[in-house]
Amino acid sequence: MKTFKALSALLTYPERDLQEAIPAIRAAFGEGLLPPRAIAALEPLLVSLETGDIYDLQERYVLLFDRSRTLSLNLFEHIHGESRDRGGAMVDLLETYRAGGFDLAGAELPDYLPVLLEFLSQRPLTEARGILADAGHILVALAERLARRESVYAAVLEGLVTLSCADPATEEAQALLAQQDDNPEDLAALDAIWEEAQVTFGPDPDAGCPVSRDILARMEPAQARPSR
Repeated sequence: MKTFKALSALLTYPERDLQEAIPAIRAAFGEGLLPPRAIAALEPLLVSLETGDIYDLQERYVLLFDRSRTLSLNLFEHIHGESRDRGGAMVDLLETYRAGGFDLAGAELPDYLPVLLEFLSQRPLTEARGILADAGHILVALAERLARRESVYAAVLEGLVTLSCADPATEEAQALLAQQDDNPEDLAALDAIWEEAQVTFGPDPDAGCPVSRDILARMEPAQARPSR
């Protein structure tokens, strides 16, 4: 399950230790979970992370994932926005991590995609694929949005789509893709989007899109099993 861990690392904020780990990450893809074409597609990102200026890499990352709400790597952001429903879903997810012997070491939220991938790297492959599939429509949307921007990060999301066997034609995926992409340079528009998201409340944390419920439902049986 090194592939899940490697993909998790590639989606984290670039630091010098990530640059130094690129040879090991490249080697991890040799375990054969991803097809050769998907591995080849990752090479431009690997090269840029390995050889690029760290400050340029960090600026690129922030512009993509921190200043573009439609590219957020926090999965529940695409379901609940900043409403109170998201908080309840994250508490449940955090409890599920802990029940599986997985504790968050950093300050990231439980629904942060690299955190989920780190957890999945410790689960049996069939279980990990099933959990990932429940977020498949979000992965499809992220992959397409990154591809539109011709970002080298698109290959990571496309690899996750492949691992999850996600179908881009589903109603949920198409609904996400129909949303207008953020312009990270338009700060006024981004502020308006965040303000709108904060007043979107609903009584059911699983309303609209069942991904949080489905992810948790698939994880629940894992609590009774020892980690492998």
